[in-house]
Amino acid sequence: MRSDRQEASGDGGNPGFEAFRQALGGQLVQRGDPDYDMARKVWNGAIDKHPALVVYCADATDVAGAVRFARATGLTIAVRSGGHNLAGLSTCDNGIVIDLSRMKRIDVDVARRRARAEAGLNLGEFDQASLRHGLATTMGVNSDTGIAGLTLGGGFGKLGRKYGLSCDNLEAVEIVTADGERLHASTTEHPDLFWAIRGGGGNFGIVTAFHFRLHPIPARLPVCAVVYPWDQAREAMLHYDAFARAAPDDVAADAALVTQPSGERCLSISACHVGPDGTEETRQAALRPLVEFGNPVDAQLDFVPYLQMQSASDALFARGRRYYWKAQFLRQIRAEAVDALLAAYALAPSPGCLVVFQQVGGAIARVPDEATAYGNRSADFDCFPLAIWDDPADDDKHREWARGLWEAVQPYSTGGVYANNLGDEGAQRTRAAYGVNHSRLVAVKRQYDPDNAFRLNQNIDPA
Repeated sequence: MRSDRQEASGDGGNPGFEAFRQALGGQLVQRGDPDYDMARKVWNGAIDKHPALVVYCADATDVAGAVRFARATGLTIAVRSGGHNLAGLSTCDNGIVIDLSRMKRIDVDVARRRARAEAGLNLGEFDQASLRHGLATTMGVNSDTGIAGLTLGGGFGKLGRKYGLSCDNLEAVEIVTADGERLHASTTEHPDLFWAIRGGGGNFGIVTAFHFRLHPIPARLPVCAVVYPWDQAREAMLHYDAFARAAPDDVAADAALVTQPSGERCLSISACHVGPDGTEETRQAALRPLVEFGNPVDAQLDFVPYLQMQSASDALFARGRRYYWKAQFLRQIRAEAVDALLAAYALAPSPGCLVVFQQVGGAIARVPDEATAYGNRSADFDCFPLAIWDDPADDDKHREWARGLWEAVQPYSTGGVYANNLGDEGAQRTRAAYGVNHSRLVAVKRQYDPDNAFRLNQNIDPA
């Protein structure tokens, strides 16, 4: 049996450690190295873990070598790209972090509207590269997010209702499996594996490159932003629900209960029209029902570049702050749910507390649940209380508030949840994310990772 000292050191007393280090094209960081504390950090400042090794991989060969070394020494494997996982599953104590963040090559085939993107890219880097050619695909809402975790869990974004999830736009992946083998997976090569990684997360291997379909994006997109005072929040939220569920696929509309710097609570709604067809006037007109409803304290209707829209929330989600949320899907924002939300939000302990509504549906809902591992396609909204704070002394009150609000809304939910929005919530909630696809995912897991080497994720237990 290996000792605690061996696991903590990272070499396990194994003479293969030096051979692994020498073969590595990237960088290996251990405890005691000058840059260790920086290397172990992830986006959520509430996560404080101490891996034995952090391996910054230069390419897929490094990834495969790191997997083989970890399996040979028994080190727990964590995989990190953007490091945005809420529960800190992209790092670990005393194990090995296989970090892909320096693998950033992207090749865009303009004629075929395709892109091959390495797994270390964040969505801002991906968007910048594809937008040079007037093309994009569905990619999240915070430009610091890694494309890998986003896509493997499904991948929400402003283009989702028009073009489907990030994973719906995958043509193929390059992946390292639990035995260190490098595979190419698509609908014709290892099709079960390709099915499973489209929503099943990092359970089946480490994807080192993604092959995406791209779509034309107008140079400027119509966007609107509307803010309603607290005494109009109920009626405005019901109007938002009706507008969003009737909206065409070209429109993506999100909302949030927020607290202004003054301490005043309000409802904020933002929407955009992403379709390339029609004049600027007709595309902008699709958003007017949001701007013209009620008596908002602020209402703006404008045109902005896609990259500006994609990075609009970056300041809110700065690295190193403390984060917690708990999510669930809704098919409708019913009046009873609105009342529960408003009552619970009134108890928010700080201005860093929000309740977010992210619109889904459209093209996402027209893909059969069994077509990819991602389930829960019938939902219209992803709803989650989100708490952001800085002082560790405030951890409990923020987490308890978020859980309480989630419980107040739970009677009105579908029972499903987006895997990328799960924290450390247990096997039952993981099953709720995968829904009808869970049993098939277990079968694929048994084939490609029977020992559950890749278990730091929303885990599908092969047992």
